[in-house]
Formats: sequence, C-alpha cells, structure tokens
Amino acid sequence: MHRRTLTRLAALAAFALAAPLAGAQTTKLKWAHVYETSEPYHKQAVWAGEEIKKRSGGRYEIEVFPASSLGKETEINQGLTLGTVDIIYTGMAFAGRAYPPMSIASAPFVFRDYAHWQAFRNGPVFKDIVAAYGQKTGGQHIAGYTYYGLRHMTSNKPITKPEDMKGLKLRVPDAPLFTMFPKAVGANPTPIAFAEVYLALQNGTVDAQENPLPTIEAKKFYEVQKYITLTGHITESLVTIVAGPTWNKLNAADRKLFDEVLWEASSRAGQEIYDAETRLVADFEKKGKTVAKVDRAPFAAAVKGPLTAPDAPWPRELYDRIQAIK
Repeated sequence: MHRRTLTRLAALAAFALAAPLAGAQTTKLKWAHVYETSEPYHKQAVWAGEEIKKRSGGRYEIEVFPASSLGKETEINQGLTLGTVDIIYTGMAFAGRAYPPMSIASAPFVFRDYAHWQAFRNGPVFKDIVAAYGQKTGGQHIAGYTYYGLRHMTSNKPITKPEDMKGLKLRVPDAPLFTMFPKAVGANPTPIAFAEVYLALQNGTVDAQENPLPTIEAKKFYEVQKYITLTGHITESLVTIVAGPTWNKLNAADRKLFDEVLWEASSRAGQEIYDAETRLVADFEKKGKTVAKVDRAPFAAAVKGPLTAPDAPWPRELYDRIQAIK
C-alpha cells in the first residue's frame, strides 16, 4: 500500500480513537437563574458558557436555565449545596442567608450612587466579603458581580413622600432584608416569588412592587401599574456563584478561566443595565406612565436607624467601611 495512504489511514484511526475520548472528557454544567431570556443577565450567561467552551477546547459545556425553570431564587441557592446546579445568579440578600453580612449590599441607601457601588465592586471591602462567604459556605465561589440597577417603586397611586406608603401592600423578594425599607416607612411588605409578581399585581394581591427600570420593562409590570416613583432606595446587584463541589473539581488554570469569563460577563451585563436605565424613563413616559422624581432624603432618613442598629445583619464596622469608600 502506498505510504501516503498508510499515513492517511493511521491519522483517521487516531482521530476515531481520540473523538470518543474527547467527548467523554466534556463536563456538562447547569447554570440556573430567575430572569427572562430577553434580559442582559441571560444573554451574558449564554455568552459566558460559549466562551468557556471555546477557551477550554470543548472540555466544559454550560447549559443555562432561565426564568425559574430550575426553581425559584431560594431553591436555586439551595441547589448549590444539594448539587442540582453548578452556577447561579442570585441577589446579595439571598446569598446573605448563608453569610448575613453579605446582605448589606442589598440594604436601602447604603450606596450613594452608581460610582460608589462600582468602587465597592472593585475594592477590598467586596473582596473581604467574598472571601468570608466562601469560608462560611464550605467553598462556594463568587466569580462575578453584576449591577442590577436602582430599585424603584411602581404603584397604582402616586407616592411622593414616605407617608404615602403607609399601609401599602408592597411585594418584596422572599428575603428578610427586603422588609427593612417598607417597614421603616409604614408599608406592609409581602414576600412573593419573582415569577408570580405580575399576576399578584394584576389581581390586587399587592398594591405595589419595587424593581429596577430594566426589570420593570422586561417583566412588563408597567402594564398593571400606573405610577413609577424613582425612589432609588436600593442599588441592587447580583453575584455569580459557582457551587463549591464544582469549583473544587477545577484545576488552577480552569479556575482562572472561569473567573476571567464570569467576571467579564458580569461587567458586560451590568453596563447594559446602566445604559438602559438612562433611556427607560422617557420610554415609560411615552407608554403613558407617570414617572415621578422624588426627594430621596426623607426616605433615606427613615431607614438610617435600622441600618446601624446593633441587631443589623452586619457589623457597624462594615457599614462604616462602605460609607468611607470614595
């Protein structure tokens, strides 16, 4: 047989043997979250999965499960420990159930503005919180931190001052920290799962809800609410968490890869949200909604006591460190 033919056959045989081996080495991972496929969080999760697959030569394949398809936020947090998910997006208040000081980043009026939050994200205080969270949870690893937006009120009655919220049935996420603001202004906080909020507003189970403008748009809450009040009471954010068992199986090079890609994905999604906030006020007004700017100072004053109380979920020292960030 011709030598060239023999060489070609040998190469084909080697490929045939290598192909199944490569397939067997592919690790499939599940990434769960509660957001819609149209939202930047989902789009960037898909991008990150594709990027990790490409950079790892196909050794990792990440399937993203959006819109609470693998469970509500509480359930997917539990899934990190149970081994039912490998990666999740979750709010700092939900992550704070495992390490309470972490929830300070979802507390009302902790951040002055977006620049203050960015300085926190990229500074030593956040790194210290992340390290403590990892130790407390037995190795769950935070690899991304996404700007979720300023949380604002929507309602079917105008709200211009804290007194207007007295007795208001306000939907809040199912995490204890989110009751701090409504209780401080006399509202009635009502925890309801994210996937059920639209129906709760539509049928009058609650009078109002609070979320960033991009979320209000994506979930179409404006369809069942007349007023949007720009309280900006929480600068909300999401952490990208890799389950401890999953992280522990990665070698040093792969950990570096996951960290780089997941951090970049969180930066990209956060920038999209920030850009969207600047245009959505005009968009909602075009839809016939009343968008009201309010003096935030009285709202902030109402929660100052709980933020610095001895029974707060975080030490006063941590609050002071965040306030000192320039």
